[in-house]
Amino acid sequence: MSGEPVSTAPPDLLALPDDWSSALAVVAHPDDVEYGASAAVAAWRDAGKSVAYLLVTRGEAGIDAMDPHEAAVVRGAEQRAACDAVGVDVLEYLDHPDGTIEYGVALRRDIAAAVRRHQPELVLTLTHREQFAGGGWNMADHIAVGRAVIDAVRDAGNRWVFTELADDGLEVWPGVRYVALSGSPIATHAVDVTDSIDRGVASLLAHEAYLAGLGDSSMADADTFLRGIAEYTGQRFGGRLAASFELVEL
Repeated sequence: MSGEPVSTAPPDLLALPDDWSSALAVVAHPDDVEYGASAAVAAWRDAGKSVAYLLVTRGEAGIDAMDPHEAAVVRGAEQRAACDAVGVDVLEYLDHPDGTIEYGVALRRDIAAAVRRHQPELVLTLTHREQFAGGGWNMADHIAVGRAVIDAVRDAGNRWVFTELADDGLEVWPGVRYVALSGSPIATHAVDVTDSIDRGVASLLAHEAYLAGLGDSSMADADTFLRGIAEYTGQRFGGRLAASFELVEL
């Protein structure tokens, strides 16, 4: 034994590959991309990459004091404004029920259809791990969508799975090279968001009604929350403000 202390510090994060041109973000709710990944989206848009958003629900169960029908309309408008803040034009919904998303064949099929339609090289989603990077417990909707995304990417490239999609004109798309999981406790890669953090903050601030519904939670202070995460992540990325991802290479 050498007697030298063993380092317990996590390894430095690698730069997320940028050898791709199109991405599809698939998340459960309005605000899911904005809590950490939207600054990276803004950086990608600055680099000329195309990014589309697909939301599995309309977030109708996300504001306790607001009727779900009203919340769906309000949150839809806020998500549109959040997309505008980072330069994302395409925003689509699957209309699964908020709060009770079920992992399974139906969800995989819907996401696989979107992957075939958009033909991205990178797919972005929230982590399916039980806990987030900061230690907080994840929720069922995020876990179900994260798992389904990974599986649906494979389904999108398999001509013998969901053959009815081809009948609808959605041919197989085996071109997804990366799945990037935001918020993962075992992040491996990062994106420099030094020049795009302001737009990332602006995109979260667009969720005004949702943030107001959080009361005095630390997550309601968009600027402090997001900059704190970016600074903390940057400690493993050369001191630059950064967004972290667990990268699945296909």
